[in-house]
Amino acid sequence: MKMPFNVNGILCTLALLLLWRAEELAEACSCAPVHPQQAFCNADVVIRAKVVGESEVDTGNDIYGNPIKRIQYEVKQIKMFKGPTQDIDAIFTAPMSAVCGVTLDVAGKKEYLISGKSETNGRMHVTLCDYIMPWDSLSSTQKKGLTQRYQMGCECKIVRCPSLPCEISAPEECLWTDMMIEKQVHGRQANHYACVKRADGSCSWYRGIASPKKEFLDADDP
Repeated sequence: MKMPFNVNGILCTLALLLLWRAEELAEACSCAPVHPQQAFCNADVVIRAKVVGESEVDTGNDIYGNPIKRIQYEVKQIKMFKGPTQDIDAIFTAPMSAVCGVTLDVAGKKEYLISGKSETNGRMHVTLCDYIMPWDSLSSTQKKGLTQRYQMGCECKIVRCPSLPCEISAPEECLWTDMMIEKQVHGRQANHYACVKRADGSCSWYRGIASPKKEFLDADDP
């Protein structure tokens, strides 16, 4: 006796499975917002660079023996803000945004600020959760922060304010309110402020292109 064969039913099931899988992948990469200073302090490597080439490469095998594909971007480093002594000439990322892969312009005309992690083999790996921005979109304060000010505040902790009321719980914290007040990640504090450690061990927001003066660092009231 032959079993009934419902092609439409099978196709419908497959379509549902594909939609479920697509939704699962779309939700696979999720990143919490971070202040540029946090991104700088959390990164192993921070560079200013142009992307001049792209290729798909095998970077080993998974536990089942299948090749691990990654995108290799060839870069021309302009300046190293944080990282190893040797120049970075390539960065690696996952092949899809669903697994936090990064897509960059490879024409070589756009300059980027790129932050990422250094792997055991010395390679630089980046994800959508790393701070990667077109250089021209950065404010003067952010560019200045990369050379010294952000490093001065790496012992501080920037605390995101999700809703009101919110307050700091320790003197070494700075309250980040951009998303609460301005409803955006790239607000005034992200674009124009750094959380700087002061002489008494407390931390406070500082705005300005010039380095903080001694009077600010020694002040009693943040």
